[in-house]
Amino acid sequence: QQTQVHGLLLKSLLSTFDTLDRSPAAISPNNLVMSTKMAFPQMAQTGPQGQPMQQDAEEFYSSIMGAAANELRGDNVIRAAFHGEKCGPEELNGATNVIDAVFGLKMEETLTCDELSTAATAGDDGDKDAMDTTDSNALVEPPVTTYDLHRKLVCNIQGGSDASSQVNITHIAEGIQLSLTGKLEKYSDALGRNAQWTRSQKIARLPPYMVVQFGRFYWKATPDSQDHAGVKCKVMKPVGFQGVLDAYEFCSDKVKKVLKVSRDKAAAEEEDRVAKKLRGEGDADDKKEEAAAMEAEMTGDEEEDAALQAALAMSIAPEIEPQGPVGPGLPADFQGLYELFAVVTHKGRDADGGHYMGWVKADNSDSRKADDKKREKIGDTDEDNDDWFVFDDDEVSPCKTEDILKLKGGGDWHMSYLNFYRAKK
Repeated sequence: QQTQVHGLLLKSLLSTFDTLDRSPAAISPNNLVMSTKMAFPQMAQTGPQGQPMQQDAEEFYSSIMGAAANELRGDNVIRAAFHGEKCGPEELNGATNVIDAVFGLKMEETLTCDELSTAATAGDDGDKDAMDTTDSNALVEPPVTTYDLHRKLVCNIQGGSDASSQVNITHIAEGIQLSLTGKLEKYSDALGRNAQWTRSQKIARLPPYMVVQFGRFYWKATPDSQDHAGVKCKVMKPVGFQGVLDAYEFCSDKVKKVLKVSRDKAAAEEEDRVAKKLRGEGDADDKKEEAAAMEAEMTGDEEEDAALQAALAMSIAPEIEPQGPVGPGLPADFQGLYELFAVVTHKGRDADGGHYMGWVKADNSDSRKADDKKREKIGDTDEDNDDWFVFDDDEVSPCKTEDILKLKGGGDWHMSYLNFYRAKK
């Protein structure tokens, strides 16, 4: 029965998208709302006067993704999602459905016991007995590594994943890094009791699309209240982000090794381009005339000699070890960079109220990337000031990238809650 309800929900979602594509006017998604309430009864909650209660945008998104993951399974469905391209087990790396193939991140989690590390430090100070104990413990209790699939990254704004960190987060990269580490209490076989462990996560497989949730909402205990029920609060502090997110530092060593090949190649090409530009300042016209004259004078023998020289250069060039894929549907020269293309924002101080809006990058922003000279920049930065649209219920308005970057929070204005990225080609 749950499968039937989820199937109905996905059909309603597809029908809504088709209707939106065909209609220039606003539509009423009645069927989608009804099927959503059937699939997720918590979404049908009402207030004291019978009015629909506002639902959390991330909970709705995760619920939709979960339903789609249960329905869209199998190699043929996954291949269709990648436009017929075959994605082997090495690329999918554990993904068995379309959602995990397109949005899923395979996370490598490593747990290390802090108290054994402390004992090792004591041994270094000259306590031979402590050193011997530590060595034996290290042999029987190495770090514990496990793998799991996630469908989003989280940008922790305060407290960290274990709510104990006091790090001041001001940028999305700092918040993501904070969410990937933490402390926990776990049983230690070597010590024979519970001990403090450090948790560290790395990305072991990258997706074509990446979602980042800002930890704007949290549950605050109210022990002094009459019902001790607690209260849901919102974090208002600003957390900045740019139009491109670099996922390199969040990746495992194996993935970094693959990405580094393309990153080093791109860096070398950029250095070469800059060097040529500097050498060509002031004498560009002379160089063009010189090149034309050389081309006119080149004989067949000289062309053959040039070909031999090129072949020799290729033969003595260092071989680049072929690298395995880091995820399905990613370009061969992928560097771990993701382009921001959509944002869901929340406005208001009430976690159970306020207003959600969607911000989407215009398609024409991609069509102009071939000619960087025509692209508008934001102030004195290298950030492209592309065209975007903001969706406020049935009202749609144009905006620019500079407006999107102001959605970092810090006041009563709209602030980013969900950021959607796609692999940058």
